[in-house]
Amino acid sequence: MAHRLPKFLQGLKPTLHIAHRGGALLAPENTLHAFRMAVERYHTHMLELDVHLTRDGELVVAHDSTLDRCTDGAGPLAALTLSELQRLDAGFHFTPDGGRTFPFRGQGVRVPTLREVLRAFPGLRINLEMKPEPPGTEDALHQVLREEHALDLVCMGSEHDAVAERLAHRMPDACHFYPREALIAYVLPVRAGETPPVDPRYTVIDMPVYLGELRLVDEDFLRAAARHGKWVNVWTVDEPAEMRRLVSEGVGGIMTDRPDLLRQVLDDSSLAPSA
Repeated sequence: MAHRLPKFLQGLKPTLHIAHRGGALLAPENTLHAFRMAVERYHTHMLELDVHLTRDGELVVAHDSTLDRCTDGAGPLAALTLSELQRLDAGFHFTPDGGRTFPFRGQGVRVPTLREVLRAFPGLRINLEMKPEPPGTEDALHQVLREEHALDLVCMGSEHDAVAERLAHRMPDACHFYPREALIAYVLPVRAGETPPVDPRYTVIDMPVYLGELRLVDEDFLRAAARHGKWVNVWTVDEPAEMRRLVSEGVGGIMTDRPDLLRQVLDDSSLAPSA
């Protein structure tokens, strides 16, 4: 059965190197420093990132709704303007050694805007999760992507179905990944050998490899997804042995906090997807 692929997916081949938040175990997550490291040193094919809206309506790249975990600030991100937010140190809490050292403190690492990221890496594909925001945030995202000529470079979505549905309605021709409930409705019947519901809004499946001890992603699942015209990325895989297994099975992309290890695995010419 033929399926129309979004422009985002056209020309892509497994297995993609996807830097999760830029490589959150190697550098301060969701920062330009992490993204540059992933692109320049580890030749990532795609960045995975998250966006929130500031008090003055700017889209910034950050995972948490609060500032405490990653910056020297505190409280809700949405309570600050962009200029207030960018005075914070986004490298403050990063430690590579369990808290013995904090090498990025005071080094000028800031929370970037989505525009900054798009302009820093023109042409690079991005997997973008929009965090729960008031209705209308999808309009702000659409405006940025349109103005930066990046609509075909971003696969977007949310864990939350209501947010993902608003994104799909606002940008129907863009690439969208499954939200939580729609993903469950797809995965369960496929795992049972049954036909899943048809939902043309979502083309990309971003999912964990395991649910507890159960391995959700295997060759049978990947073959079924391909028949349905779906592309499968898995998260967040940091173990080389699991990376090798997924590559051999032909998974679409691997999201990792260790882009260095994934690059080593993908550069191993002995690996090839199973026939």
